[in-house]
Amino acid sequence: MENWILCTVCKNKTRIRIREDTILENFPLFCPKCKQETLINVRQLNISVIREPDAKTQSR
Repeated sequence: MENWILCTVCKNKTRIRIREDTILENFPLFCPKCKQETLINVRQLNISVIREPDAKTQSR
């Protein structure tokens, strides 16, 4: 069984398909429709989004 990965931003199909035994870690998923890139992890068809911490301003 194969599934298309959906964009986490606009929910459209991306160009990536995954199977039940696919494992991805820190995968940069790019959406050709909305032009956004998101880091994801995939295990057993479960997709989780990696939230990057916001850059903090440097104080002197």
